[in-house]
Amino acid sequence: MRIATWNINSVRLRMELLLRLIDEANPDVICLQETKCVDQEFPHKPLEERGFVHNHVHGMKSYNGVAILSRLPLETRDIQHWCRKEDCRHVLATLPNGIEIHSVYIPSGGDIPDPEQNDKFAHKLRFVDEMTEWWAAKRNADTPMVVVGDFNIAPLEQDVWSHKELLDVVSHTPVEVEKLTAMQNSIGWVDAVRHFVPETEKLYTWWSYRARDWAASNRGRRLDHIWVTKPLESLLKSHRVLKDARGWEPKPSDHVPVVVELAI
Repeated sequence: MRIATWNINSVRLRMELLLRLIDEANPDVICLQETKCVDQEFPHKPLEERGFVHNHVHGMKSYNGVAILSRLPLETRDIQHWCRKEDCRHVLATLPNGIEIHSVYIPSGGDIPDPEQNDKFAHKLRFVDEMTEWWAAKRNADTPMVVVGDFNIAPLEQDVWSHKELLDVVSHTPVEVEKLTAMQNSIGWVDAVRHFVPETEKLYTWWSYRARDWAASNRGRRLDHIWVTKPLESLLKSHRVLKDARGWEPKPSDHVPVVVELAI
């Protein structure tokens, strides 16, 4: 079973690229973030033609939005809200094999890494704290689960192009790394991509639109993640980061898809 995650930065604008992802990676489940589309306008038809007929979408106009698109039936569907906001950042569903899958879009946090000066950064920290508490209180480490998405945090030194230069840049600050690590430890989540790629190797999933030549400068960050609970760790078979998707035309997302395969 292949699971893909992608911050697509508008599903309607980039449907052609989503279909290319399906053709190139052949996933069974796709989790999207930043769909930027109200539910009644979600473009289901081209996906259904590719076999993705079991879909759980939760979106809003112009901002945020998450989705789970599946070739496999979704036996349960649910939505989670955080920080007393209904801003379309977390959907979950259960697959026929019993695996519970979550598509999550953690807030970016703005530009100033100070919760006293920046409400967006304070929101981001609260969001991660609430999720950490929820996993520990509402879910069991022995349950087969997958959480994926744009976490907007690059936790490891080799998850950014320069650890030293990004220590005070939102997405790699020590407080964000501390809180995401606490969330990972809450029920012993396994970083599925780092299961295959040593922590000493550079690994990115996002390159800024601001770079004139993103490939040449290669100033990336690993903001997109796939975690699994311990019962699934031994079933991890392979991973793929579709770096070339950063250059797909027309109008690429600044994030690229990440795919993990489980031997199920």
